[in-house]
Amino acid sequence: MNLTGIIAISGKPGLFKVVAQGKNNLIVESLEDNKRVPAYSTDRISALEDISVYTYDEDVALTSVLEAIYKKQNGGEAPSHKEDKTTLENYLLEILPNYDQERVYFSDVKKIFQWYNLLHKSGNLTIEVAENESAEVIEDAVVVEEVTEKPKRAPRKKAVKVEE
Repeated sequence: MNLTGIIAISGKPGLFKVVAQGKNNLIVESLEDNKRVPAYSTDRISALEDISVYTYDEDVALTSVLEAIYKKQNGGEAPSHKEDKTTLENYLLEILPNYDQERVYFSDVKKIFQWYNLLHKSGNLTIEVAENESAEVIEDAVVVEEVTEKPKRAPRKKAVKVEE
């Protein structure tokens, strides 16, 4: 799952995709309605690929949590973020049984499900496991071809020093 370039801006609803960078701002496009707006350096911007969820062991990347939801839902939509508290927290416990319930607030749980459904609706939510495995196989094949197809050099002739 690739969340590169997808951000959340504090104070603005929804998720945004970074389109361009200006002198003092970013030009972002909403994933919901494809409207472009500037995001200034004073805005609190969070890249989704940098966000992680607290657990009792070590923090888990948001990407991993979204992948787990995707697999559990078989690529379908998750429960709405407007569901009641117990439903969403129990669902997250099924996905991530050791998440820290004291440090992960309910508002954060709601964001996870809201963001998942936004990404799903916009088509940015795909699992790339099969693509990565095939890419590794192709890379290995390319390396093998490079090794076998290198032309052999003819041995260099030694320079003969002529003495007079």
